[in-house]
Amino acid sequence: IMITVSEKAMDHVIELMMNEGITPDTHNLRVSVTGGGCSGLSYKMDFDDKINEHDEVFDNGAINIVCDKKSILYLWGTELTYSDGLNGKGFEWVNPNASRTCGCGSSFSL
Repeated sequence: IMITVSEKAMDHVIELMMNEGITPDTHNLRVSVTGGGCSGLSYKMDFDDKINEHDEVFDNGAINIVCDKKSILYLWGTELTYSDGLNGKGFEWVNPNASRTCGCGSSFSL
């Protein structure tokens, strides 16, 4: 699988879905990369009930991850994790392709 979600992150994604009144049966987690942020590229996450013809779909057990083909180039091998410790930041991206990551963890550069 090219993009993965840790068990803890998945639990929080599903909790957010339920809070919005949607479920993994009807919606996917859409991840993508957009220009911007401190380091030049930013991660983006949304819930989406559509799969486009240029999307890749990854079955991560309880939820499907959907990503457009352009973003796949930046997210290959990336894992979405969740940290809730004393210094916890919430969702974090562990991206082996990033050469530099900003302090907030939501943007990166190659």
